Amino acid sequence: MSRIFAFSLAAVAVALAGCDATQPKVGSDQARTAATGSAGGAAAQNVNAKLGRCDRPAGTIALVEDTSLDWYRAYLDKYRLGSTSPVLRLLIQQSNCFIVVERGRAMANMQQERALQQSGEMRQNSNFGKGQMVAADYSLTPEVLMSARGTSGLGGALGGFGGRLGVLGAIAGGIQTNEAAVMLTLVDNRSGVQVAAAEGSSSNTDFNLGAVLVGSSGFGGAGGYTNTPQGKVVTAAFTDAYNNIINAVKNYAPQSMGDRGMGTGGRLTVEGSSQQQGASVQSSQAAGPSSNPAQNAHLSVRDAQVKLNQLGYNTGAPDGLMGRATVAAIRAFQRDRRLTISGQLDQATMNELAK
Repeated sequence: MSRIFAFSLAAVAVALAGCDATQPKVGSDQARTAATGSAGGAAAQNVNAKLGRCDRPAGTIALVEDTSLDWYRAYLDKYRLGSTSPVLRLLIQQSNCFIVVERGRAMANMQQERALQQSGEMRQNSNFGKGQMVAADYSLTPEVLMSARGTSGLGGALGGFGGRLGVLGAIAGGIQTNEAAVMLTLVDNRSGVQVAAAEGSSSNTDFNLGAVLVGSSGFGGAGGYTNTPQGKVVTAAFTDAYNNIINAVKNYAPQSMGDRGMGTGGRLTVEGSSQQQGASVQSSQAAGPSSNPAQNAHLSVRDAQVKLNQLGYNTGAPDGLMGRATVAAIRAFQRDRRLTISGQLDQATMNELAK
């Protein structure tokens, strides 16, 4: 019976191999990935039901795929897969959580059109002038952390037995698990601050009929199912990671340094650093005026902005930068306190502010 069973499988495979090729089918469930359907503006069709969605975009976004990294070269060399950008672009637009702007290869074509406009070769009113491109508020960087094919073949469990168990062993040998883990990082382009990061993962199982034929009766080469493309697993992992990004955006709460201000010096100060000196000035102010009039105060620009605002000299939101509003406030303070009007945070001005 086992030989008859094996022979029957081989006969079916040979019969299938002899059939004429079918015509290409427009739209195939077998070829689809987790990123399926389409998007046009805010509208989306045939979207994966598991993909998250937002009521309105959080801003514009550009994809930054670093093709020089080791993971990208291994990704292309091992699986012959292309860029991850098209898949992510589709997911992002379908979700309506961000508006995608071009910062990839098509930028060269965009610049080419503008060069043609400037050269005078385009028709009049082609409307390719300056000031039309949209800024990218955020950058999204993808990375494949792990992508493995055939991580759990099962042939060894049954392959050592004869008869039908030998056939079952061959079937088990054709069952393998593909796995992938990916990472997405979201960065605010104006400040350079990372606002979100998410990991995603996926796995699937392949069934290869060719393994049945080889493992049963030696009718190898009769054809069969090919392995599920590893790209489908990677795409599903990116879908999972992007869903996690969506959840992070929907529940977003900005990190805050409190009254210190981001980028003006951390709380983990080092002895002798300017941040520590600024902190010591704040401590002395909290304790009251110093009994030593010869002591020189040390204020950071942001500390001076906070003090000036408290005294009624508007510098705007304290940001640690010597902008026009800050210079004007310092000059007004110096004028009122009969100091040299320089607009600079000199020692005399700092001493006066520290009182």
